[in-house]
Amino acid sequence: MILSPRFAALPLVLLCATSLAAQNAPGGETGAAAQDTQPTEQPAATPADSATPVTGPSAADTAFTAFIQGLRSRAIAEGVKPETFDRETAGLTFNPRVIHFDRSQPGGATTNGVPGPMSFAPYRESHVDRPHIEKGQTRYQMLSTQLAANQARTGVPGNIALAIFGLETGYGSYTGNFDLIRSFASLAYDGRRRELFVAELIATLKLIDQGFSRAEMKGSWAGATGYPQFLPSTYLRIGTDGDGDGKADIWTNDADTLASISAYLQEAGWKPNTQWGVAVTLPSDFDRDAVRSPLVSPRCPRVHARLSRWLTVGEWKAKGVIVAGYPAPTDSELTQLLEPDGPGMPAYLLTGNYRAILDYNCSNFYAMSVGVLADAIVR
Repeated sequence: MILSPRFAALPLVLLCATSLAAQNAPGGETGAAAQDTQPTEQPAATPADSATPVTGPSAADTAFTAFIQGLRSRAIAEGVKPETFDRETAGLTFNPRVIHFDRSQPGGATTNGVPGPMSFAPYRESHVDRPHIEKGQTRYQMLSTQLAANQARTGVPGNIALAIFGLETGYGSYTGNFDLIRSFASLAYDGRRRELFVAELIATLKLIDQGFSRAEMKGSWAGATGYPQFLPSTYLRIGTDGDGDGKADIWTNDADTLASISAYLQEAGWKPNTQWGVAVTLPSDFDRDAVRSPLVSPRCPRVHARLSRWLTVGEWKAKGVIVAGYPAPTDSELTQLLEPDGPGMPAYLLTGNYRAILDYNCSNFYAMSVGVLADAIVR
């Protein structure tokens, strides 16, 4: 489904949907997922979502067209070919549906600034299910050589990259069918986050100049595209050729997709040879208030508010925490505690690599699902 320093500057992973997890895509913005609420279903595109106008121009259409034409000089200055801009924006119309979806994202409930109850179990049941696990295991075997090469280059384990691939688009089985240019143009015109969406519109035009067709670059209404659900600017920054054919194709190519996901997590700070987290059990008299973090994250604070202060695994053990999973981080590894289903239910100690997954999609539901699915793929 991310706010990372990339978004803070208005540059993975925008607003979460049950199937298309990377509505909160890399380089994008947080929405439902960032608040750990159950996300809504991804809306399907309709014929009216195409780039072709279906009615004659109105006064609003004229204003929209004038706004788009006002972007021409900037796009050209940033490297878009004039003929590409003119061709791809010709006849472009405003899409009110994407604005409706953008403004309808639910937030997360808080009480006195503290996040409300989190219930990960139902989300886990629908996302870390048998089909996700078995498809991941099959691809893990098929792509073992490629995944090993990715890990050697980036430090990111293949099962982690595969889990993200599986959760984002069902290993490529659904990627969204909204026209990116029309979506970005409409969201930019709306003005609520104009700079972000103007930049993504220009990035999309640059991809067309690189040889990708507009028809293949469909995506979510929020502009996440391809198997890993990258925003176009994210692809331009870290899209990676995984099979050596000279092209990083995240729309049809598994190897390129997995190499690109691995590159993203490496850039987000993935620490090699370190688990994402491990299951633990807490003593019955565990003092949760004593380990509450005093820090407020500048990015999706309600997600990070659920995580404890940082302590080493050894320090947690000294508090009576028992490591129940395997393999476990070393006693010197700094970790945070999360109880995704509340007290009395399974808890986890999470390393800094969990933060890298949150960078991809800032949701504890999502990041926990990635870790649990990744473990199940190689179990």
